[in-house]
Amino acid sequence: MSKAVSQVRQLDSFERNLSLWVLACMVAGIALGKLAPAFTHYLSSLQFGKGSQVNVAIAVLIWLMIYPMMLKIDFSGLKGVFSKPKGLVITLIVNWFVKPFSMALLGGLFVQMIFSSWLGWIDPITAKNYTAGLVILAAAPCTAMVFVWSYLTDGDGSYTLAQVAINDLIMVFAFAPIVMFLAGVSGVQIPVEVLLVSVLVFIVIPLSMGFLSRLTLIKSKGRDWFERRFLPKFRPVTILALLATLVLIFAFQAENILSNWSVVLLLAVPILIQVYFNSSLTYALMKWFRVPHNVATPGSLIGASNFFELAVAVAITLFGPASPAALATVVGVLVEVPVMLSVCKICIRSKHWYENYQRS
Repeated sequence: MSKAVSQVRQLDSFERNLSLWVLACMVAGIALGKLAPAFTHYLSSLQFGKGSQVNVAIAVLIWLMIYPMMLKIDFSGLKGVFSKPKGLVITLIVNWFVKPFSMALLGGLFVQMIFSSWLGWIDPITAKNYTAGLVILAAAPCTAMVFVWSYLTDGDGSYTLAQVAINDLIMVFAFAPIVMFLAGVSGVQIPVEVLLVSVLVFIVIPLSMGFLSRLTLIKSKGRDWFERRFLPKFRPVTILALLATLVLIFAFQAENILSNWSVVLLLAVPILIQVYFNSSLTYALMKWFRVPHNVATPGSLIGASNFFELAVAVAITLFGPASPAALATVVGVLVEVPVMLSVCKICIRSKHWYENYQRS
């Protein structure tokens, strides 16, 4: 068993019950927002960055989540991937050329056309902002949770690590242009400087600090000390930061959710379709090109899941904590975990069929 997979095993109990934790945080956050509106408004108003809306509380908590994730990325693992590049190429094509564009298409079709123009359930301006939130959600491939999905499907841990590392490097350069382009197509103009601040704060800095910290500590203390003694110390910090972030997000969105609860169900429709479409497409392409099952499954799951921590932070930064765009990313949090667990089960149950096809 690889070290990456053994680290995932430690998180498995929490991650398996994440849907329950999300539900508990949703209830706690909504209660906080309704019972202590003045305190919630105060936290929401704490911002930094000239001309931006980077919420201080959210930024600190996101850092406490993302930095430990970046510490786990071993960029030296990239070397082994290039000996079997087909799985990586398929994953990257779906992640960056299909996933965000399919979400923009689904958001435009369901939210702006069907739910807004045809049925009149959502006003046109709000529909555009919901679509922008969905685009932000889909524009960043999953970074942390994919290790759990890989473990649950007996995926290749080292290959998964390499896929995540390359995606993170691409994200630094591709995330902002894709969001700006697709949000613009959806009718929402995003200030360039605000999006660049988001990329800097939530991707570049934690990625750089994680890489430098890992390099320095392994060099000075050794890999065994780093992986067995240093990394485990961040586990409770990461979990508590995730839960606290969810509580704040739902507190900021309390009024939005209670007054627009039906919208949560509507937004779940394009998210569900997008997850199953992209995971099926990736899985089918992997089978077609005879990629091993333990590489195909994490690739399919990366292509379907989202970096929702980043998406929520960016949506709040761009549009504000109580915005429709932020609510759309929050719905992504609610939907993703149970849906991705169902995708994992499909991958496991279809393994025999997948491998029989490759032998034929």
